Amino acid sequence: MKKIILFGLLAGLAMLVISVALSLLFNLIFPSVAAEYNNTNLFRPWSDPIMYLMLVEPFILGIILAWIFSITKDLFKTEKAWKKGIYFGLCYWVITIPGMVMSYSSFPISLIMVKTWSISILIQSIVAGLIYARFIK
Repeated sequence: MKKIILFGLLAGLAMLVISVALSLLFNLIFPSVAAEYNNTNLFRPWSDPIMYLMLVEPFILGIILAWIFSITKDLFKTEKAWKKGIYFGLCYWVITIPGMVMSYSSFPISLIMVKTWSISILIQSIVAGLIYARFIK
């Protein structure tokens, strides 16, 4: 259990760093996405203390995914740890797709915003999977 928490937190840190970096990049490439984030009819302003829960979420997710990886890692039929990590990350990413469809259909957000979220989650989940595969045997 100690490994799950430790490497779950490590994966959470990696996911947070990737999320922040990609968010900055996507906001530069797509200024309309940055404008959507600043729309307080859609999102809370950063001055709202509740927004800081967004910084905790990757660590919670990291621990949960580490636990799931520890249970499912033997289902991936490959001896190479890095392949297990990539497969796990891809499986998690596929699970998030219905949520992206629901977000797009339920909220007045742009398709490009949903695509940037999906790309970010894809990269984060693969990196997390690689961390789990390397350290959770």
